[in-house]
Amino acid sequence: MTEKMNVESFNLDHTKVKAPYVRLVGVTEGANGDKVYKYDIRFKQPNKEHMDMPGLHSIEHLMAENIRNHLDNVLDISPMGCQTGFYLAIINNDNYDEALEGLEKTLQDVLNADEVPACNEVQCGWAANHSLEGAKEIAREMLAHKNEWKEVF
Repeated sequence: MTEKMNVESFNLDHTKVKAPYVRLVGVTEGANGDKVYKYDIRFKQPNKEHMDMPGLHSIEHLMAENIRNHLDNVLDISPMGCQTGFYLAIINNDNYDEALEGLEKTLQDVLNADEVPACNEVQCGWAANHSLEGAKEIAREMLAHKNEWKEVF
């Protein structure tokens, strides 16, 4: 790979990273001075393992609903197509440790959940494709390695 790509993660050597980790991808400043902090939350080792879709789908719903209880100014948390992690976008909050704390609390919420929010045909585009137990297993594994979250390589 010699030419720089437009997408930040396409410039990342996925063979060199060591998941799980949480990495600040970049900061985008808007015209009015607002700043968006984008994080790569990598649950699985790229090209070696991935989250299964029902578990990934359920942890997506659980994190999207619960992370806003722990972090202010969350714009979005969305899964990567490669099924190895999520992107988290926060506006006007550059506190990395606070982001990690919010993620930890959110994953604890996943472990304590009795149901997947918005897991029905009215609120979800593929309501049959969920696994609460799968989501909990993903959360358990990520939390078990939280002391490694700051180590990307």
